[in-house]
Amino acid sequence: MRAMMLPKFGPPSLFEERDDIEKPKAGPGEILIKIIASGTNPVDAKIRSGDIPAVEPPAILGSDVSGTVEEVGPGVSDFEEGDEVYYTAELFGEGANGAHAEYISAPANIVAKKPNSLSHEEAAAVPLAGGTAYEAIVRRLKVIPGEVVVVHGGAGGVGSFAIQIAKASGAFVISTAGPGNQNALRELGADVAVDYTSEDISEVALSHSDGGVDAVFDTVGGDIIAPSAEYTRPFGRAATIVGAVGDLTQMYLKNQTLYGTFLTRERRRLDEITRLVEQGKIKPLVEEVLELSEVSKAHERLDSGHGRGKMVLRNAR
Repeated sequence: MRAMMLPKFGPPSLFEERDDIEKPKAGPGEILIKIIASGTNPVDAKIRSGDIPAVEPPAILGSDVSGTVEEVGPGVSDFEEGDEVYYTAELFGEGANGAHAEYISAPANIVAKKPNSLSHEEAAAVPLAGGTAYEAIVRRLKVIPGEVVVVHGGAGGVGSFAIQIAKASGAFVISTAGPGNQNALRELGADVAVDYTSEDISEVALSHSDGGVDAVFDTVGGDIIAPSAEYTRPFGRAATIVGAVGDLTQMYLKNQTLYGTFLTRERRRLDEITRLVEQGKIKPLVEEVLELSEVSKAHERLDSGHGRGKMVLRNAR
């Protein structure tokens, strides 16, 4: 089968198109998926560069899949050939395999039916970024109607979903991004858009809350979480997908809770996201759709740390 292979760790230019890769099979409890589109994520770029030792090259990267069921393995009864599905592939450990190929096999219990209202290209932008945002906003921070929530990096893949999910939860949302993405924040549903290059998020947050915001979600990293304690109310919550640095003294003095968020693979979360999609409450922000052979271009943008939404690859010829 055809795949984009990473022969060794390094820059985006290293990807090689290969046509001689062995096609996987559906083992017990698995399904074989013909991939129509695959998503790209910052974690893919970190694996490619060698910063995250998830795989050993040569390897196929890519963690988001949207496609059709090609084959059903023994013991699988909830899928049949031709079903449209989507999911996040395993990135770490035994059984990890990448989405930048024609086919992929997966445990059936981490795969879900694709939302009918989304194209495969749109659906491929959802599983990892949307699932991470859902995990943070709904399961960790447990955002409820009337709360004030800050989303750092709201124009990115995870952040763009976080804004929409927080709004669907009934929150008043304040979100940060650069000057070129302020309109994108508002279009996603942010009540207040903050230009982090010229505005003080602390002042904005305090001016729109009574003694501090209820919850903060960080998708950016660096010195974000520690200062957020100053404008988060006592017993407030914060979640991060990239770790916290700095002095966290204020967090425990104010009895605040900090959650680390790492996406586990499961069907239930995808089914819950699908319901929000079909209700029109969330929609993926896709910046550009590229051909599979252009994966290097997608990684160049990932390395830049800029842009908005998701870059998606069209796998099917």
